[in-house]
Order: sequence, then C-alpha cells, then structure tokens
Amino acid sequence: MNSPTEMARLYVDVGSQKAKLPVVKMFVLAIFAGMFIALGGFGSTVASFLVPVPALGRILGALIFPIGLMMVLVGGAELFTGNSLIIMPVLQKRVSAWRMLVNWIVVFLGNFVGGVLIAWLVTTSCTGGNSPIYGGALAQNLIDTATSKVNLSFVDAFVRGILCNFMVCMAVWVALAASDLGGKIAALYLPIVLFVLCGFEHCVANMYFIPAGLFTSMKSGLPVLGTEGLSWITFFTKNLLPVTLGNVVGGAVITGLGYWFVYLKGNAE
Repeated sequence: MNSPTEMARLYVDVGSQKAKLPVVKMFVLAIFAGMFIALGGFGSTVASFLVPVPALGRILGALIFPIGLMMVLVGGAELFTGNSLIIMPVLQKRVSAWRMLVNWIVVFLGNFVGGVLIAWLVTTSCTGGNSPIYGGALAQNLIDTATSKVNLSFVDAFVRGILCNFMVCMAVWVALAASDLGGKIAALYLPIVLFVLCGFEHCVANMYFIPAGLFTSMKSGLPVLGTEGLSWITFFTKNLLPVTLGNVVGGAVITGLGYWFVYLKGNAE
C-alpha cells in the first residue's frame, strides 16, 4: 500500500498528465465521465425509489451509485469534481494555473454533455411513451428529485457541494493507496457511499438528475405535481452554480490544498 506522501507524489504526476491532455481528447473523456456518473445515478434511483422505508432506500441507492465513479477511475475518464485535485500539481509548479482552468472548463462542459445525453436517453426509453417502466412511478420520482434539488437555498446547495466533493476527492485520493484493481475499487467505494447516504450535492450527478426531471416532465404525459420552480433557469442558477462552487471548495481547497500543505509543501519539484 502506498503511504500518503507517495499518494501525494503520485497524484502530482497523474494530475499533470490530465492537465496536459489535448483538448479534444479531454472533452471526449469528460463526456464518458458524465455518462458514467449519470448511469450510476439512474441505477441508484431504480434500486431505491420503490423502497417504502426512506432510510433503507437511501442506503440501497448509495450502494449502487459508486459504480459510476468506478467506471471513471478504472475505465479512464475525466471528471470535473475529481479534477479539483489538479490544484496539487499547480502548487508543485508542475503545471500552470491556466492549464488547470482550461481542464476544469473543458471537463465541466464535457461532463454536462454526457450527463444530459444519458438523461435524455433514459427518460426517452424508460419514462416516456405508452409503456413507462414501473407504471409511471419512476417518472414521478425523477421529477420530484429534480424539483427538490432546485428548491434548495443557495447556502444549503453550496455547503452540500463542499461536503460532497470533500468525499469524492477523498475517494480519488484513497484509491491511490492501492496498486491493484480490487483495492482501488474497495477504497473509492466507501467515501462515495457516504456522500450519497448523507444527501450531499454533486454538480456532475446533477447534470443528469435535474435534466432527467425536466425531460420527464415534458415527455411522460403524466399528470405530475410538484414541478414549481423546475426549469432550466433554476437548474443553472439555484443548483448548478452553488453546487459547483461548493464542489471546488471541497475538492481543491479542503482536500487538494490540505494534503499538498501536509505532504508536499516545501518539496517543490
């Protein structure tokens, strides 16, 4: 098992390579990551939404959702929230702050494309038409989930974003301790279970969850209720903006800056 100091040095190498990827490849890999996280989100919903005990449903969903991050890390893809850790090679002077910002912007946009694409595909195939699965109950759940997310206060969404990406970046971080596939999956799994179980907010996951609710409300034809405030405008302004800002603080400031200070500061490469 790698020590924390070795993990920090390893991520400096990994993060430097991420920041130096050609933009087109970076964007395509980001689309994949958005799709993987979206599929993990959809699977967690299907596993949990009919469970009568809310706490048990949340646990079941939390056990499924980490499959998305597993595909990102093992399959090789670019995830905005995990890439918050690129602050570490920047502080080590291995890459420029400009390259980090380019990576963040390109990956964020690619994640958005991937998340919205999966949202459109699953709502078209599973909640629309004449035979929605689960008799329309899944469609209602997707709408309710999206509505609840856009009705968070700015502060609540921001703080939940901080806590979420603290956990996501810890998942990426602890996975560096293992050198074998099984160890990496086991390490990343538990922090992700924790963030989903606690109801924290992940901007890339919400690039799927909220568009899925929006598409469902347009396609399902169901007499759905509770869509107050659910629109593309509230998606961007009341959820995606504060959650993204919180994710950057949780990932880059708390996890990235914190571990850089402890294990790498004073050891510029």
